[in-house]
Amino acid sequence: MWRASKEKALGQKEVRPVEDHIYFINHILPTQFQVELVLMDNQVIGIIAFNKSEISQLYIHVDYQGIGIGETLLNKAKENSNGKLRLYTFEVNHVAQRFYEKHGFKVIARGHENEENLPDIHYEWVSQ
Repeated sequence: MWRASKEKALGQKEVRPVEDHIYFINHILPTQFQVELVLMDNQVIGIIAFNKSEISQLYIHVDYQGIGIGETLLNKAKENSNGKLRLYTFEVNHVAQRFYEKHGFKVIARGHENEENLPDIHYEWVSQ
């Protein structure tokens, strides 16, 4: 689900093998972030990884986007934050940009320091 959602958003195939992602999700991500999954019929349809100041991952299955799952997960991260959250999204992912901006995130920087070597946008949300 995570890979398919990311590939659709970027318009390109994932650069790492699936085994690397399985290891990352099971062994690296949980050491720094709270990981929440959304399941439907025993299938993962959403994932968020966050801590008090950052959202590392937020992906929704391509067949379940636009029905509020992402908003629910984002609100959970906001509620558990220190009043400020930062995240990155790829510049080519216009859907994510609209989503984050709709939910109060502001652009604070632009660049491309990622393994995909694609331009990205650094966003920040500050509680009102």
